[in-house]
Amino acid sequence: MVAAQDPASSASIALYNNQIDLVMNIIGINAYHGDASAALVVDGQLVAAVEEERFNRIKHWAGFPSQSIQYCLNVAGLTIDAIDHIAISFNPRANLSKRLKFVASHRPSARAILDRLKRQGKALGLEDQLAEGLGVKRSDILAKFHRIEHHQTHVAAGYLLSPFNESAVLSVDGMGDFTSTMTAHAQGTTWKEFDRVYFPHSIGFLYSTITMFLGFPYYGDEYKVMGLAPYGKPEFANEIRKMIRPKGDTFELNLDYFVHHKTGVKMKWNDGAPIVEPFHSHKLIELLGPMRTKEQEMTPRHDNIAKSLQVVTEEIILHMLNRLHAKTKSDNLCMTGGVAMNSVANGKITSQTPFKNVYIPAGAADNGTSFGAAFYVWNKVLGKPRSFVQDHAYWGCESTDAECAFAITDAGLPFDQLEETKLIDQTTDLMLDGNVVGWFQGRMEFGARALGNRSLIADPRRTDMRDIINLRIKFRERFRPFAPSILEEHASEWFEIDEATPYMEKVFPIRKEKHELIPAVTHVDGSGRLQTVSIKTNPLYHALITRFYEKTGVPIVLNTSLNENEPVVRTPAEAISCFLRTDMDVLVLGNCLINRHRTDFPAKHAKRACSAP
Repeated sequence: MVAAQDPASSASIALYNNQIDLVMNIIGINAYHGDASAALVVDGQLVAAVEEERFNRIKHWAGFPSQSIQYCLNVAGLTIDAIDHIAISFNPRANLSKRLKFVASHRPSARAILDRLKRQGKALGLEDQLAEGLGVKRSDILAKFHRIEHHQTHVAAGYLLSPFNESAVLSVDGMGDFTSTMTAHAQGTTWKEFDRVYFPHSIGFLYSTITMFLGFPYYGDEYKVMGLAPYGKPEFANEIRKMIRPKGDTFELNLDYFVHHKTGVKMKWNDGAPIVEPFHSHKLIELLGPMRTKEQEMTPRHDNIAKSLQVVTEEIILHMLNRLHAKTKSDNLCMTGGVAMNSVANGKITSQTPFKNVYIPAGAADNGTSFGAAFYVWNKVLGKPRSFVQDHAYWGCESTDAECAFAITDAGLPFDQLEETKLIDQTTDLMLDGNVVGWFQGRMEFGARALGNRSLIADPRRTDMRDIINLRIKFRERFRPFAPSILEEHASEWFEIDEATPYMEKVFPIRKEKHELIPAVTHVDGSGRLQTVSIKTNPLYHALITRFYEKTGVPIVLNTSLNENEPVVRTPAEAISCFLRTDMDVLVLGNCLINRHRTDFPAKHAKRACSAP
């Protein structure tokens, strides 16, 4: 199997095995937030990072990431007693005076206080949970533990892994350690804080509130509203502006429209998956009308509410960024936190603020606080110089060609094993014939986006391809867009703004003359959430798109995640299961190619799914 750049090189492995006493090993953990994850940093280099949902198959799982930690150890050939430091991106003692002042002034419900104390208790018992999760004695864990404030780890994930030696930083999410937003100016290995926004004010909470109001009830559904927004008009923008307004260099919520400051954010756990209850007040119903249930038909009114929310969200973000630039005078910006996953807003930063260069890490949301916590310890606590730049997202599990072939044989499916040139050539020909291809290669991506190693790929020139994948494979809403993966050297020819976007973290306008050439990846407003593909970081995916370009004149393939209402597949067996239960045509696992339309394909699997649920 041809993998992307492998940070765990043979030289590094030798270092682990032969000079373990000279190496500093740090594990970073995101636990008891959505998208629990773990990362391993060895002497200032990221070696592995993965989300727990990829192992237990529960989307956005928010418990303790035991299997992720074990995976990181396995990659480096380490046991837990070789770890020097363990950092968690949560400190229940942070901002204590602010918390006490809030309790005294707002008198939240007893339930809200009890829920918070339970969660804090889990973080305080981290050492015992780690020992239990790894099946070792507490005495086997020799590492020093660090509980680091949530937004400090966001800033670390955004800035310390960036290519900048100096940068403005905006960390903005729902809430972490009583803070939703922080601005700073970073230089070297440290940063000066400017502003914070504390609970209960949060732009992430605003977006989540309207997301649930629109009938998208699940944790993490905000991206659906972002995809829906281009179908609407900003009819309700003034109403949304009543809910949030600029204040100084940041913003504040109008709490009349919310109840979380009184009741807390009520969150339940279903096998570890976070389920958030709506926390708007009745005044929101008076403002926007009745709340949609997930079963109800989507109407233009809902489209317009989504558009209005997106417009006002962008106004607040751009307000903060323009104020931040006035303080820092920096050309560089690092964006991080869950709100930094709003790729539509991100795509407007360089055109609507003075910032020239924008870096957003793979895993800008809470998942990335695992490596943020680890690098905070390496650079800030230990005072080590910066020596690592995150330029790709391929930090997860991988499978050998032999493991792929075994899984296919075990499933009783016919397949071909091909050398690389033939594999690429046949795959592109199959896409040209209108087939949807599952593409499973190298190390799994970290974060929410499939970036060419665990992807569904197809011909972007086909007008029917969006509906085929949404309704027959992904089984999801018809309005959901797909991403164009483009050779980075051709980005400016197809998009109006030429910026590196390796993690699909920005949406840009597609040049008007190109719209009709790539309808499957051109959203209704003429934009695309692109991924620029580098030959350096993913040579195989780059070669595949290059071959497609040679045959079509289009340096782009349609890309979406290899899954079906589940976390992205991790193993060959999971990929095969997804292939068999959907309308996928072809699955490429390493150098193995499975074609559902072969004459010898088992009859019980050959019948393709014909209808969406």
